[in-house]
Amino acid sequence: MPTRMRRRRATSLWVSIAVVGLLAIVVSGAALLAGSSHPASGGLAGNPDLDPGTRISGPAPDFTLTDQFGRRVSLHSFRGRVVLLAFNDSRCTTICPLTTAAMVQAKRMLGPAGAGVQLLGVDANPSATSVSDVRAYSEDHQMMRRWHFLTGSPAQLQSVWKAYKIEVAIAQGQIDHTPALFMIDRRGQLVRLYLTQQSYAAVGQLAQILAHGLSALLPGHPAVHSHLSYAAIRGLAPNVALEVPTATGGRVRLGPDGGPRLYLFFATWDRGVTDLARQLEELNGYAAGAGRAHLPQLTAVDEGAVEPSPTALPAFLASLSRPLAYPVGIDRSGRIADGYGVQDQPWLVLTSASGRIVDYRDIATSGWPSRAALVREIRNALARAPQGPPGAAAAQRELADSPPALAAIHAQADRLLGGASALAARIRALRGYPVVVNVWGSWCAPCRAEFGLLASASARYGRQVAFLGADVNDDSGDARAFLLRHPVSYPSYQMASDEVTAIAPQGLLGTPTTFFFSRTGRLVHVHSGQYASQGTLDGEIATYALGS
Repeated sequence: MPTRMRRRRATSLWVSIAVVGLLAIVVSGAALLAGSSHPASGGLAGNPDLDPGTRISGPAPDFTLTDQFGRRVSLHSFRGRVVLLAFNDSRCTTICPLTTAAMVQAKRMLGPAGAGVQLLGVDANPSATSVSDVRAYSEDHQMMRRWHFLTGSPAQLQSVWKAYKIEVAIAQGQIDHTPALFMIDRRGQLVRLYLTQQSYAAVGQLAQILAHGLSALLPGHPAVHSHLSYAAIRGLAPNVALEVPTATGGRVRLGPDGGPRLYLFFATWDRGVTDLARQLEELNGYAAGAGRAHLPQLTAVDEGAVEPSPTALPAFLASLSRPLAYPVGIDRSGRIADGYGVQDQPWLVLTSASGRIVDYRDIATSGWPSRAALVREIRNALARAPQGPPGAAAAQRELADSPPALAAIHAQADRLLGGASALAARIRALRGYPVVVNVWGSWCAPCRAEFGLLASASARYGRQVAFLGADVNDDSGDARAFLLRHPVSYPSYQMASDEVTAIAPQGLLGTPTTFFFSRTGRLVHVHSGQYASQGTLDGEIATYALGS
């Protein structure tokens, strides 16, 4: 499978450090955008899905690269225009398409004055640097005539990445890069830096922030034709019943419906990195036999909020060799994808009858399962699914009569405690019990995606296994807000990333990471990265914590 960037702000700690290094070019501080520039600024400071931008200055480093048409393009050739410069993975199916959509919407919000804005992208995938790669991305996102997506030799790209302090690397088979977007004025001076977040519903809000920033740099400061609030937009979780439109003009119901449900989230631009048409058609077999086999009904959801045009989905469905045997709803707001925890495209989500997520599969990184493998995965996940409603009360019932040392952990559920030395001391005090330590951060999208799995596992195994958290490189307020939305039955210890060596001498490759300690306190296993399913996490607990 092609490599992917997986990040809300940054998925790996070295990328967090890279962002700090990138901000070394800041000269006027991390001030928020002035309220006078944003008449709808209410809620902006408290919205974790929006970066209001950081003021920067100095000449934008010049470069000459090759665009999607094979033409040589230099940054200095756009003097006289305001430039939005993004660093995009040419095979990305996570944050990069959200950035691209926000750039296009921002320019559109300026009306005719948008002609004074130039959109640029620089490839940030060291494994996909050909002209055909940037051309394919541009075609899939209908960007061929809307921007210049630039690439070059590895040495040329590395030179540009270094000049803009963009960290790019392949970590565990996936692309990591700093999700940076630069605003450059008409004189070629750096003005503002933005870091894109992983939120489908916030794309329009980000576009509005960008549009106001662009307006301030254009002659006459043209009006921004958008009046969105900047308050955080809540996702629509699978326990909420709702109807959405379909590509054929009908409507389809999502949410609790008397039984478990299987959802496939996708966007038409996924075809650039996977054989989307063939795989959707092959799912016809699953949909046709689901009722007879007592399997969950399948519903596909197109991520209309970030499709390049309203006609993209109908045109794609019309191109299939045979019609789909299951409905395709359209998520026009992005709230459904956010509520269902979608972090990549395509993405499978299995929900229980009550609307609880019991399993998911990141197809972009794990691949498309065969029909037989999909059926096994669904049945295994439903057999393991916790009974009863989710929440702290249900977890406490499951954890009743725990041994005193473990009951003390449960009594501190969701609390933030002392640093690395306190965590190391806690692990030593728990000798006689296996210990599982999950390293997370409120800024980390994969952490958010897997937290429900940790919550479920800690409730079911918490009478035998000690679960603890390590919250790294985080703001206390952000971490507490995160835990309010993602409760678990154990406390977390706050620390810097380099302090994790207090419990694991080798340190961290990235977040999330989960450490397994034996009953004697010996580190026996390290799981680096996000857990893809409840079964994977449960299997490692059985193997490395319980020894079965």
